[in-house]
This record gives sequence, structure tokens and C-alpha cells, in this order.
Amino acid sequence: MIISVASGKGGTGKTTVAVNLALAMGKVQLLDCDVEEPNSAIFLKPEIESTESVSLPVPVIDRNKCVYCGKCAEVCAYGALSIFKAGAGEVLFLPHLCHNCGACSFICPEKAVSEKDYEIGKIESGSSGQIEYYCGRLNIGEIKSPSLIKILKRKIKPELNAVLDCPPGTSCPMMAAVKESDFCILVTEPTPFGLHDLTLAAETVRKLGIRFGVFLNRAGGSDIIENYCCAEGIELLGRIPFDRELASLYSRGGTFSDIRPEYKRLFEDLAKDILGRGRK
Repeated sequence: MIISVASGKGGTGKTTVAVNLALAMGKVQLLDCDVEEPNSAIFLKPEIESTESVSLPVPVIDRNKCVYCGKCAEVCAYGALSIFKAGAGEVLFLPHLCHNCGACSFICPEKAVSEKDYEIGKIESGSSGQIEYYCGRLNIGEIKSPSLIKILKRKIKPELNAVLDCPPGTSCPMMAAVKESDFCILVTEPTPFGLHDLTLAAETVRKLGIRFGVFLNRAGGSDIIENYCCAEGIELLGRIPFDRELASLYSRGGTFSDIRPEYKRLFEDLAKDILGRGRK
């Protein structure tokens, strides 16, 4: 079963829930899909066993063959290629706009377009106890986090349950991570910002056809999340109260079950509940 842990905004405790849930599940995979700022390793402290480069194919123009006909630029839906015919002719390629579809090399009548590998990031693999750990790290300056997330998710083994620590927000990286999940946990906090972004996240996973529920972190002081979930018919899966001791533990890279057995039971019950629902 694939369980994604997401949130409408950053700072809600998404990684906290993902890590503690994985620890409660025994033998499991945890994939840190927040490739722009992965941090689950701070809490799991895995032993990294291998690192592999992730590259995508980008076009290379052979200026000796190119006649600057412009067909490659016409077929590029994202404007990554531009042809200038003035003078000797010139080709401008913008790699950040390229979606690696290969249409330019396919359509070129002169066979002047080939492809080369362009590194966008890395995938780290390792283990922490019974947890198989995988982490994507996008190269600094790169923007193709959805592509790296999709490649990272190929590490999921069908015979093992998997927990995905997803990017925050509701844009393309988050959707690339939660897509094809059997269940999604939306982590939020009882603030106006938390409620606003939770509504966006809930709408997103609904449109993707993914079963989901809400986990409330830093609970207390306001019941706006409970009222929203009740009005929308969304299941409240669990809650963690606002607690200075837990905040202090988090700041040191600790996990909740290290100091309080009731939280270990909380996540064990959460894991049992979600796994009992089965695959979608």
C-alpha cells in the first residue's frame, strides 16, 4: 500500500507524521519526495548505501547539419527552442523549459538534433532499522522536481508498504508525489493559513481520486479544522497537541515515540487503520 503524507503549506508537521508513521509500520519503505528540501534523514538518521545520478535527455543541435528551418521550434510546446535565421542563423536552447519529449529530434528533416543526458539531481538509498530509505535531491538551480519525483517513485516495491513524504503546497511537485497513492494523509494546523491551504489540498486530492483524511498537528486553542472537516465530511485521523516538550524534541532531531509511548501507540493505530482499508 502506498500512503502519501502531504499538506497544503509548509511547516505543518508533514515530515513528523511521515517519519513516525513509517517507524510504526515495521518493515516499510520511506521515500522523501520533497526533493527541493528533503529533511526526513534528520530524524531517521539512515545509513546511505548508494547515490545515483538522475539525468534527462535534452537536445543537441549539429550546426553543420542544421538549415534553420524552424521545425524543431514549431513543435516545441514549451518554447525551449528558438530559431533565428538572420545572418548565419542561430539556435537558442533553454534547458529549464525543455520537457524532454524528444519531438524536436523526431521531426528534424536534416537529422541535426540528437540528445545528451542532462543531470537534474540525485537519489540516495539506504536504511534505518527496518525502514528502506530513498531520498531525491534536486540540483541547486534546477526546477524539474516533478521529473525527479516520478523517477524516485520507481523505487517503490510492490511487495512492501511505502510512505511518501511529499512536497508542500498543491502545485505540480505535490501532485506528482501523491498521484497513484492508495491513501493520502493531509497534515494541517489550527490556524487561518492552515485551514485555507488545507481546503486547496483537499480539493486537489479529491480531483485526483485519492482517498484521504486529515491529521491535525499542534492542536488546541481553535476548532476551525474540526469544524471544516465536519462540514465537508472529511475524516479526522488523529491529532497531536501543541506541546513544548515535543517541539524541543523535534528541534534535536528526535521522534515522538522516543519520549512518550502514547504517541507510539497513536501512530501504530493510525498505520493499522489505514492499512486495513486496503489498496484502492
